[in-house]
Amino acid sequence: MPTLSGSVSLSDIDSNELLNRAIEDYYEEIVAAAGRRSRSRATALDIVHDLYLKLASQPDVLRDKHSVKAYLCRAAVNLGIDRFRRERFEAHLFSGSEQEARSIAAEDASPDRALEIEARIAILREAISELPERRRAAFILYRLHQLSPDEIAVRLRISRNMVDRHLRRALSHCLERLTTIEKDLSVWSWNR
Repeated sequence: MPTLSGSVSLSDIDSNELLNRAIEDYYEEIVAAAGRRSRSRATALDIVHDLYLKLASQPDVLRDKHSVKAYLCRAAVNLGIDRFRRERFEAHLFSGSEQEARSIAAEDASPDRALEIEARIAILREAISELPERRRAAFILYRLHQLSPDEIAVRLRISRNMVDRHLRRALSHCLERLTTIEKDLSVWSWNR
């Protein structure tokens, strides 16, 4: 029977306690595993936090693992890879054309990944259409037409501060909608 450090048998503790102890016992190793792919320790810490939250909703997943430490480290690396891909994808979505975003899908030819990207593009389109008219116009002028905030202010006849506010709120709304689908997709991929 696998054990945590300190020779505690996994069958002797409940699933939530198992998760808590495993994270506590292997925290630095998990952070180090996540940190191999991330740009900073702060990002690695965020990845471990995300891992904990994902596992907290289904802590029984650790029960049947031969090595809880190896599983947690691998899961942290996978989350780091997913985060990197998502950030790269979002950077393309918010900085260029839809074709550029779709080109990322072509790099990863798996059908699941292509479907995931198509779903994100659809959600992003919908999120942009939900924006109030001026906010949507500012966002499109900035992201797609690459106008500066000063140029947008002149074109829309609003202040530069208002342009900044529109852009922040538009980006926040779009990211919130993408986060929603991210949660749905991660539950789907987690259960595969």
